[in-house]
Amino acid sequence: MRQYHGLDNLRVLITGRPTLTKLAECLLADLRDCRCMIYGNLGDDDRVVLAELRLQADTLLYERFEQRIDLRGAGPILRDDCVPLTFRLAGERFAISGRCSALPHVCGRDLYLSSYSGRIGDIARQSFQIPLKQLL
Repeated sequence: MRQYHGLDNLRVLITGRPTLTKLAECLLADLRDCRCMIYGNLGDDDRVVLAELRLQADTLLYERFEQRIDLRGAGPILRDDCVPLTFRLAGERFAISGRCSALPHVCGRDLYLSSYSGRIGDIARQSFQIPLKQLL
């Protein structure tokens, strides 16, 4: 299940009564240099990095009407010896982690890797949406 980390650290930065707009401002600042790591497992508990996605320029946006943060990451696939199982999108203080899959009909996944080929050197691209109402 998708988990949010570091919310208390962000809330400390909000002066006055927390609002969606203030939370969005804090998240936009926190995620400006974010990375998303895609992990697989070798053996029992040997977690390995399969891909590292970096924020694409000018894609970090606050969608006021939908009350969410949108962003896109891209980066090379580094390994092909196991399947993607988990992810962690992390900024300075805030992070999201959960289960992922490149297969569209896998139960219990929090993120569908829509452009993940699984071939070393290919560029994986992924869009993320962070619903602010769930965080406040």
